[in-house]
Amino acid sequence: MRFKHLSAIILVSLASSSAIANDETASQLAEPKIANTYINDKILPPSIEWHGKSEALLLSADDEWATPFEQNGLKTSPNYDDTFIWLDKLIAQTDKLKKVSLGKSPQGRDIWMIVASAEGAETPEALAENNKPSVLVQAGIHSGEIDGKDAGMMLLRDLVLGGKGDLLDKANLLFVPIFSVDGHERSTQYNRVNQRGPINMGWRTTANNLNLNRDYAKADTLEMQHMLHAINEWQPNLYIDVHVTDGIDYQYDMTFGYNLPQGLSPASYAWLEKIYRPAIESALTSQGHIPGPLIFAIDNTDITKGMSLWNASPRYSNGYGDARHLPTILIENHSLKPYKQRVLGTYVMLEATLKTLGMQATKLKSAIKQDKFRYPPRVTLTWKEAQQKQGWDFKGIEYRMEKSVISGNDIVRWTGVPKLYPNLPVVGDTVPDISVTRPSAYYIPPQWTEVIERLQIHGIRMTRLHQPTEIKLQRYELSEPKFRSKDYEGRQMVEAEVRLESVETELASGTVKIDTHQPLGDLAILLLEPQSPDSLLQWGFFNPIFTRTEYIENYAVEPLATQMLKDDPKLQLAFDKALKDEEFAADPKARLRWFYKRSPYYDDQYQKYPVLRQK
Repeated sequence: MRFKHLSAIILVSLASSSAIANDETASQLAEPKIANTYINDKILPPSIEWHGKSEALLLSADDEWATPFEQNGLKTSPNYDDTFIWLDKLIAQTDKLKKVSLGKSPQGRDIWMIVASAEGAETPEALAENNKPSVLVQAGIHSGEIDGKDAGMMLLRDLVLGGKGDLLDKANLLFVPIFSVDGHERSTQYNRVNQRGPINMGWRTTANNLNLNRDYAKADTLEMQHMLHAINEWQPNLYIDVHVTDGIDYQYDMTFGYNLPQGLSPASYAWLEKIYRPAIESALTSQGHIPGPLIFAIDNTDITKGMSLWNASPRYSNGYGDARHLPTILIENHSLKPYKQRVLGTYVMLEATLKTLGMQATKLKSAIKQDKFRYPPRVTLTWKEAQQKQGWDFKGIEYRMEKSVISGNDIVRWTGVPKLYPNLPVVGDTVPDISVTRPSAYYIPPQWTEVIERLQIHGIRMTRLHQPTEIKLQRYELSEPKFRSKDYEGRQMVEAEVRLESVETELASGTVKIDTHQPLGDLAILLLEPQSPDSLLQWGFFNPIFTRTEYIENYAVEPLATQMLKDDPKLQLAFDKALKDEEFAADPKARLRWFYKRSPYYDDQYQKYPVLRQK
């Protein structure tokens, strides 16, 4: 089938590319051309008019197979129903595409995944039989950031009807057009005020007002539970999470990254950094885009302070991928670039991903296997900042500071004029802080059903004891719990001081055992070690252990304390020593509590972490 391409745009693109090649300096100094496309254009920094070779990917609006994005002036994105009406029409043309529901959202919408393979596989088992690597691409985890949906629809069309079907000869594509389906339908032109299109954008959070890209570790949302189940069932070799960023203005339109070499998947990192990034950046550059690493300024009002290198924890997609050894790429398109530019850049990146994955599958699979069975003897839970040896020649945008009559503060005014900031400092969380020795196993008492269920959702292997078992283990005693003053993502988070002690205990029948020598053993450690920032303890799954439910009256503890001192001379010495603390000595309740804690009546499970470790 032949398509009616936008030939005028192609000519403009080629002319523009030639001008840039002939006179790069003039291009850098060109006055920005102000767009007037979106309702918020007047309050955003100026938009530089863009043309690139990737415009040749577009079909004319009246073409039979133009996507809704192409039909409506490259400024809109279709709603949920129109998205799948168009996709269903495409799927009906081929055996290569299958539509699979990952499950229902809280408001009852299907979270659809399109399975694209040369063999037309529609089950995980059938897909595995073709022995090709698979990439799972999800769009709309924040549903206002929907570039990936429209790019993916164009790519699927071209895989089927546009002569690009050979991309499926060596790789499979699993494509989720809309992850946060309920948030997607909470759509108006007034969402995402910092973003330049599409005209109508979905909401950042789910119908329950939860952020899916904070939910990977705790897996509270129904949507995330469906996604984790899909990852376990379909076993992709690569995972791409498409976002649109906020923050400062700069020249890059496509930025992307992944976790660091210091993390839990160093072999996968090496593949991403040495093989994947060069291939993708080359493809984007050749099509007129400006790719770069993820961008997080240390100070949005002073670019010269440098950039922050992000080491994500498992609540985020890329941090979760690092923990479970699934190479995960976070795409952050630049919100101030026009929607057309961002969609086309995403298309180029996804197409180049399929090519690279197909050609480099053996090396990627080898890297994943190395990471899954590495079993480091120590696991880092938290990291400290350090300035990196390598600086960054940053392709920024010129700006000036102005005194605001509205706020009274100095504010940034971006000019739209490109400016290079040479050798900016880069600071990253790359120095190990809190680390633990790797236990051989964890044991979870059977009453902690919610915790066990979440670990099962992640796909972590476990067994159960079928009879009571006496065993010597390690247990954390917690103290000084500090609860967040406000709920975060629907939970009351908590941190506590820890002390590890050896205990001989009897484990009840039904106790769950989790061996850490398994592919998801590192993930289990980050979820179960109490000092891990995304541990289930810190997310509040174990908050009942911080509640005292039995007490002793003063009239009982007084004679009890007298008898205890009489029976134990060493206790008297310890009490005398404690009284040297003037604050303690002046606090009658503290003095009585001191005896109660040392009596046989005290709750021996209070602030004792119920998950036990085996050396």
